[in-house]
Amino acid sequence: MKHVTISELRQSTGTDPLAASFDAQLERKAERETKGGKPYYEIALVDGTGDMKLKVWENRPQFRALHDLPDGTLLRLSGEWTQNQYGIDSSKWDMRLLNEAEAADFLAGDPETRRRQDRDWSDVLAMTAGIADPRLHRVCAEFLDKYGDRFRRSAAARKNHHARRGGLVEHVAQMMRCAHAVCGVYPKLNRDLVTAGVLFHDCGKMWENSYPESGFTQPFNLHGEMLGHIPLGIETVNKIWRDMMEGGHAKGWDELEPSSDDVHLHLLHLIASHHGTHEWGSPTLPRTPEAMALHYVDNMDAKYEMMRMGYESSPELAPGIQERRFPLPASLVKPLAHFSMGADVADAGAASEESPPVPGDELF
Repeated sequence: MKHVTISELRQSTGTDPLAASFDAQLERKAERETKGGKPYYEIALVDGTGDMKLKVWENRPQFRALHDLPDGTLLRLSGEWTQNQYGIDSSKWDMRLLNEAEAADFLAGDPETRRRQDRDWSDVLAMTAGIADPRLHRVCAEFLDKYGDRFRRSAAARKNHHARRGGLVEHVAQMMRCAHAVCGVYPKLNRDLVTAGVLFHDCGKMWENSYPESGFTQPFNLHGEMLGHIPLGIETVNKIWRDMMEGGHAKGWDELEPSSDDVHLHLLHLIASHHGTHEWGSPTLPRTPEAMALHYVDNMDAKYEMMRMGYESSPELAPGIQERRFPLPASLVKPLAHFSMGADVADAGAASEESPPVPGDELF
């Protein structure tokens, strides 16, 4: 029996049973009733790669065991798994508590996710360190020094995209790489400002979508619920900016152009407008090229991640067509593969490059 992550289980299961085990944290359990009035549990399971839901029927021994298990319990589930339009299921499975060594290994996260997020974190540090404007450079450094640990364990969302521990770093790093490429195409964009805007645009998610120091269950936070990540992000940057301007680092900045007040205001505008419309939660609309660029880079990375997750988990409706994943607008169609020359064609092309035809040879 192979041991997999939740993400690997999603990718590997289909209509034929797959014998596999996986470790997960019990995020929550909800007792429900069938149409016939029989009780069952719907449990939400999470690990460092994703989440899944599983129905536990009344006639299963796990139903009685779940009654006494608190949220946050670490489990190993083993069985023969299938996947249909309702998700992953099994008619033959069991579960047990993780022992101390297994729990420590599970809470460290799977190695591939850790390696990817470490690379992303290094890229965030490198790209913010490359900011030339001393005001923006310093405010980013102060933020990363103060909030780095919390930032690294936050998600970019609760459900739709990068909704996992460390997902915020993945989202921000990919957005920075994309934004730098866009600034190369549109050189009049202020790359320093866009880079700082990417770092801070979702920093309020550290309260709206953060995780405890150990575990993969995303709790709810009163500040996150009552204020939302945009006001929290503005408040966070304002506090760091005021402290920075009152400290010794601000000496000599009065002569810089553009003025520090203008830099501060434009940075706050990027945070306030990055959702792009009032309907999507922005208190103001993008009013500068940098704000517009940030909005579209953010939206593109979020949508791309939703599609990636959809290809990984959405049931197939027909060959090459998969079920729509909310909030995407339509069913997913399998993307076109990259062009690849066959071996014979590649060899012929190489030979052709080595011996270019002489003009007039085609006449003989």
